[in-house]
Amino acid sequence: MAALTALAACDQSPEVNAAPKPPAVTVVAVAQRSVPVYGQYVGQTEAVKTVEVRARVEGFIERQVVPDGATVKAGDLLFTIDPRPLETALRQAEANVARDTAALHQAEAAVTQREADVRQAQANIDRDLAQVANARAQEARYSTLVQKEFIAKEQYDQIRTNLTALEATVQADRAALENARAGLAASRAAIENARAAVRADEAAADSVRLQLGYTSIKSPLDGRMGRAEVRVGALVGKGDATLLATVSTLDPMYVSFSVSEREALSVWNRRRAEMQATPSASGITITLPDDSPYALDGRLDFVDRTVDPRTGTLALRAAFPNPAGLLQPGQYVRVRVLLSERPDALLVPQSAIQESQGSASLFVVAPDQTVQVRTVRMGPRVGSLWVVEEGVKPGEHVVIKGIQQIRAGMRVEPTLETLPTATGV
Repeated sequence: MAALTALAACDQSPEVNAAPKPPAVTVVAVAQRSVPVYGQYVGQTEAVKTVEVRARVEGFIERQVVPDGATVKAGDLLFTIDPRPLETALRQAEANVARDTAALHQAEAAVTQREADVRQAQANIDRDLAQVANARAQEARYSTLVQKEFIAKEQYDQIRTNLTALEATVQADRAALENARAGLAASRAAIENARAAVRADEAAADSVRLQLGYTSIKSPLDGRMGRAEVRVGALVGKGDATLLATVSTLDPMYVSFSVSEREALSVWNRRRAEMQATPSASGITITLPDDSPYALDGRLDFVDRTVDPRTGTLALRAAFPNPAGLLQPGQYVRVRVLLSERPDALLVPQSAIQESQGSASLFVVAPDQTVQVRTVRMGPRVGSLWVVEEGVKPGEHVVIKGIQQIRAGMRVEPTLETLPTATGV
C-alpha cells in the first residue's frame, strides 16, 4: 500500500496544483494632448430676410403666376390684379391733362394779346401827349395874338377847344392803359391757375399710373415663396393691404441659439479672436434633424446685448451658406461651437469609464500587473474620448476591454492598444 501511494504521488502532473491563469484585458495608455472644447446647443433656422407680399391696390386677383413654394428671383411676377378699372382711370386722368394743357395754351395766348394791348395803350398816350403839347403851344401863341387883336376871337376859341379835346383824349388813353394792365394781370393769374390745374392733373395721372403698376405684384427679393394666402378671383386690398404670400431668402440661412451665462464669454472671445485673425475660421457646425452633419461651417454674426435674466442665457446667431437650399426656415438643429483649446488634457476612451450613483471610476493596471480602482473627476467629452480632470496620470494604463471579469487587486495579462483618435472633433 505504501508503494502504491508513493507511485501515485509520483504520477501527479505539475498543472494540477498550478494557480489559475490571470484574465486577459486590453489597456490603453492615458494620453496627454491639446484638445478642443465644444459647446452643444439647440438652434433653430430662420431666414435672413422675410417679406410679406401684400396688395397695395383694390381689385380682383386675375392670375397667380408662380405656384406655391416656388423659388423666385427679385422682380419675378407673382400675382396680377385686374388692371382694367385703373386703366380707365388713367385714360381719364391723361384726358384731363390734355384738356387743361390746352386751356393753359389759351391763357398764354391771352397774355400775349393783353401785353399787346398794353403796349398799344401806352403808344396812344405817348401820341396824344405829344398832340396836347403842340396844342398848348398853339393856344399860348394864339392867346397873345387875340389879345393884340391880330386874329379873331373865334379862331382862338377853336384852338382852345382843340386843346381841351386833346387833353380829354389823354385822360381816356390813361384809363384804357389801366384797363389793359388789369386785363394783363388777370390773364397772368389765369395762366398760373391753368398751370396749377395741369400740375394737379399730371399728379393724378402719376398716382393712377403708380397704382396701375401695383396690379403687377413682383417678388421683392431672391428666395422662396410660401403658400398663397388668396386664390384667383378673390377681392383684395379693400380697406387694408391684403396678405398675398410670404417670400423668404434661403442663402445664407441664420441659425439662432442660446448659450449659458457661464459660456457666453468664452464663445464671444473665441469668435472675436477668430474674426480678427482669420475671418474664414468658424468652428461652428450643425447637425440636421435626421442626425446627418451639415457640410458647411457657419460664422457668428450676432451676439445679443444682454443676458436674459429669466433664463440666464445669451442669444447668439450664426450665418450658414445654403447654396443647395438644404436648410429651411424653422428647422431645429444641433449646434456645436468651438469654445476653447485645452492644452495638456488627459484623455481616456469612453469605454474605460464606469459611472455609478453620480461618480465615475476606471481600472488602472499597475506595473506589477495588478488592477487598481480609481475614482476620477470627468471633464468634457471630445469625440469618442473623455477628458479626465483628476484621478490618473499621463502614461498610466487603463482597462478598456475585459472590465466585467476583473476586480481590484487582481493580477491580469494586459494587451496594450493605441489610444483611438477622437472622432467628431
